[in-house]
Amino acid sequence: MTVQTRQVAADEGDTRLDRWFRRHFPALTQGALQKMLRTGQVRVDGKRAEANTRLAPGQEIRIPPLPDAPAPDQRPRAARPLDAREAKALEAMVIHRDRDVLVLDKPHGLPVQGGPGIAKHLDGMLDALRFDAAERPRLVHRLDRDTSGVLVLARNAAAAAKLAAAFRGRDVEKTYWAVTVGEPTPPAGRIDLPLVKQAGPRGERTTAADPGDRDAARAVTDFRILDAARRRAAWVEMKPITGRTHQLRVHAAEALGCPILGDGKYGGAAAHMDGLPGQLHLHARALKLPHPAGGTLEVAAPIPPHMKETFAFFGFEAPRTPKPRRIA
Repeated sequence: MTVQTRQVAADEGDTRLDRWFRRHFPALTQGALQKMLRTGQVRVDGKRAEANTRLAPGQEIRIPPLPDAPAPDQRPRAARPLDAREAKALEAMVIHRDRDVLVLDKPHGLPVQGGPGIAKHLDGMLDALRFDAAERPRLVHRLDRDTSGVLVLARNAAAAAKLAAAFRGRDVEKTYWAVTVGEPTPPAGRIDLPLVKQAGPRGERTTAADPGDRDAARAVTDFRILDAARRRAAWVEMKPITGRTHQLRVHAAEALGCPILGDGKYGGAAAHMDGLPGQLHLHARALKLPHPAGGTLEVAAPIPPHMKETFAFFGFEAPRTPKPRRIA
């Protein structure tokens, strides 16, 4: 393995550096990481760092050759070349394209980046989205594997820097749609519930922090009910003010007491309803962000097929998806 540089994703803000390494390199021991930190081999934005350094979205982490290769069952598989059908399907995800920005409508179930056991992921297929650009598109934020909707890519290094700064500075307005099991009370408000990441036998998960927990990160979400079905379910608009891992899913389950439909990780059996699709019903509906070349870009994505089926079942009527527009 050669020296590489990775950028901290928008939803990884305030993560400790050692926890970031555990997530991305699960076979790396804490002792090996500490040695690399002591000798200055690991750097954040070119500077030495400690294990407890808090990361910010957009920061760049220098990763030296790692001493321990992942075990065979943990080693990420190399992305295979795309065939013509797959390349065409990827191009069909594009909902906006200009000289600096690509916007995709990411489907449910497609991982954005690779990891243990992940053979197919968006980051490994981005060469198919070069179009006429000299550079490979770059990720500037992420969506969970099971979350669908608007995903922004930069088409060049200059645009990537400006977009990453916008996400890092919280200059991006994000709108998500979710279907919850049960109807939240009150029908609108702000959730201000600190979160903390915890390691477990099935991987890392996020949970509400205990009072005084020094590892807690503030997490804030605005929400409002757009429609409801006799208190059985609700169509909820959620706008994250902060960008913590799984923030909307934990806030729905723990703060509202109404897990997102299909979210067995945080809602257990209560997150499923007989006769309805079992996929996660969380959709990145729209983004409003500063365009790297000036002005504001507004983009939206239609709801995915499984949510469309659930909307029809409950009689929820989603408005027409507006076309992308750039406002000077």
